[in-house]
Amino acid sequence: MTGAERASAEDLADHRATAWAAQRVHVAENSVFYRTLWLDQAPPERLEDLPDLPLSDKSQLRVAQAAHPPFGNYLAAPVTDAVRLHRTSGTTGQAMNLALSARDARITAAVGGRCQASAGLGPTHRVVHCLNYRMWMGGLSDHMTLEETGALVVPFGVGETDLLVRTIREVGIDAISCTPSYPAVLERVIAERFPGTHPRDLGLKLGLFGGEPGVDDPAFRARMMETWGMQARNANYGVSDVFCNFAAECPHDTALHFMGMDVMHPELIDPDSGDVVPIAPGQRGELVLTHLIRDCQPLVRFRTGDILEIVATEPCACGVTGFRFRVAGRSDDMVVVRGLNMFPSMVAAVVNSFVELSGEYRIRLDTPPPYDRLPIEAELAEGAQTDGLAEALAREIKARLGATAEVVLLPHGTLPRTEGKTKRVIRGYG
Repeated sequence: MTGAERASAEDLADHRATAWAAQRVHVAENSVFYRTLWLDQAPPERLEDLPDLPLSDKSQLRVAQAAHPPFGNYLAAPVTDAVRLHRTSGTTGQAMNLALSARDARITAAVGGRCQASAGLGPTHRVVHCLNYRMWMGGLSDHMTLEETGALVVPFGVGETDLLVRTIREVGIDAISCTPSYPAVLERVIAERFPGTHPRDLGLKLGLFGGEPGVDDPAFRARMMETWGMQARNANYGVSDVFCNFAAECPHDTALHFMGMDVMHPELIDPDSGDVVPIAPGQRGELVLTHLIRDCQPLVRFRTGDILEIVATEPCACGVTGFRFRVAGRSDDMVVVRGLNMFPSMVAAVVNSFVELSGEYRIRLDTPPPYDRLPIEAELAEGAQTDGLAEALAREIKARLGATAEVVLLPHGTLPRTEGKTKRVIRGYG
């Protein structure tokens, strides 16, 4: 629906009801997975009654794909209708095969385009896309979302970083689409192979980030402006199994704006009980999504694993009407320390507040829970002094997060810089 991100709930109501009326029949008739999960119960006619259905999750989809390769028995369209195959990154487990019909691909591009445009990308920009094109949804599908804004898009991908630096300078590229951890890779290459060149010299003015947490941290944004001279925008929040990109910030508000109300139905639930949590300011819960329009692999009441904090529900000054939120973390990345729920993004905010640290860190868990301390490996900035630094970081984590930390400082360059998603919680047991 054109302009759906700025439509009122009243204006969207008929569209959503009509879309669900068709989708519920499509799923009930064609998805063996959901017919089995629902025990042949008919899905409700009203979206408000969706909580009557059981939740579905990634573990169930993994079992379905293993038993019915390559797309699982939740494929609800003929295989010949699929025109594109993607694969998830596998950061949180077994990689999944994603099938898109031509309509699925068009809608994916349109919704993601709303997000990239909201973050500031437009026809006057030249943007280089530096996410992995090798089957990952973040490559080609995100590329298509960038093109939706009218910008000139350079499909670079990852690797050959020397060539990337030269291309940015030669083509006059002024925006970059990548993960938040990727600029650190570029900084290292510039320092090692382009003597006399500072990251600011490349002329990048806009950073469109997604794929991993970090952009919400004011220290990260300040570092991007100081080092690169560019605005850092959270432009690409999505769940690959559902939509690669359906939320982004705008120049008025750094909270993520939900921009897919015409094609998805969102819910919040308590991650432990499964009870529905209202989408209202101040509420926190796990995001659950239902496709309103999807041909190949429609999902209903799908648990994303992402824990959201709702910031606002009234329309933003930018005109977007969807609710605004921040991602507190993933339920599978949460570490409970003496009853306190710790997410990597919370630790990152503290680590990034120390100029003596590079910003790279890991939470390394060598034993199963329960935990009475949070074990953190933090990497030093180049040339930084270590005197009292571990103790200072531990004190700050205690003061700001309430948890006792066990801090190990690592020499600069110890932790790997990744071109894709960076895994912050390392579980070395089981």
